[in-house]
Amino acid sequence: MSDTKATVPLLVILGPTASGKTHLAVKVAAMLGGEIISADSRQVYRDMDIGTGKDLAEYESDGRKIRYHLIDIRDAGEQYNVNEFQKDFETAYEKVGAHENVPILCGGTGFYILSLLKGHAYASIPVNVTLRSELEDIPKELLLARFGSYDTAYQHIADTSTRKRLIRAIEISEFLTHQAGTETFPNKQPYPYIVFGLNPAVEIRRERISNRLATRLKSGLIDEVEGLLARGLTAEQLIYYGLEYKWITLYLTGELPYEEMVTRLETEIHRFAKRQMTFFRKMEKDGIDIHWLDNENNAEQQAQMITLKYQQFLQNNSE
Repeated sequence: MSDTKATVPLLVILGPTASGKTHLAVKVAAMLGGEIISADSRQVYRDMDIGTGKDLAEYESDGRKIRYHLIDIRDAGEQYNVNEFQKDFETAYEKVGAHENVPILCGGTGFYILSLLKGHAYASIPVNVTLRSELEDIPKELLLARFGSYDTAYQHIADTSTRKRLIRAIEISEFLTHQAGTETFPNKQPYPYIVFGLNPAVEIRRERISNRLATRLKSGLIDEVEGLLARGLTAEQLIYYGLEYKWITLYLTGELPYEEMVTRLETEIHRFAKRQMTFFRKMEKDGIDIHWLDNENNAEQQAQMITLKYQQFLQNNSE
């Protein structure tokens, strides 16, 4: 680890889907001289552009390109996890420091963000194939009960919002209970940080999500998924990525009619945004101070406020 980590605080912009995070982060980067590090678990994949909202043309301000990191770093079909994210983030963070720019972490994957801010190393716990096989057919309510039976520090920060994450949470809890004590499993050094959050009113967020989905469907979202299948990705691989890729794959494989697919997909995106906000509130309870931005202000005003607060934080951090 270089000294960069100790001297350049991390500026974090988080929020649920369709809250305008990237647009705001680009404005802030232009004002501060920053580079954006993505905290989006799906934008890491190449050729998954429309479904992940990967508008690379947005990384520009007044004709000047804003550098971005951790986008298009894996092939579609691969799997990516928080442990890999931590390592890739470290590399990107050092690059930003080498350019003497401000690192701006921007995204909505709460567990990825939390893994950096709290500095925990749970992501490095190895996969337990035998345990996963045992848990595969157990109903979710029984998995939740099993997870609740453990007593480790991890219980307070675990993400159990999906079956896949719940099984991983049990896997980590099992490891901590039977194979490692806290003295042999130290936390990583956390980054100095300041966090800003976007949380539009629910009715505005819902309208944005619905309009954005309609636009993406008209802009070739189904063709994008169809192209991935034609390249040899399996339905199971695409369903793994959830949301747009899951529901459109079910439509393309004949399991759902178009109208039902659109309705269910829209519902799931709304639920996803709600889960994101629940996780961010959970982060606050876990000690993460989030400066929620005033929805009455436009993006320019929000960016100016963030810039001022970051500069004050930078000064205080160096004293």
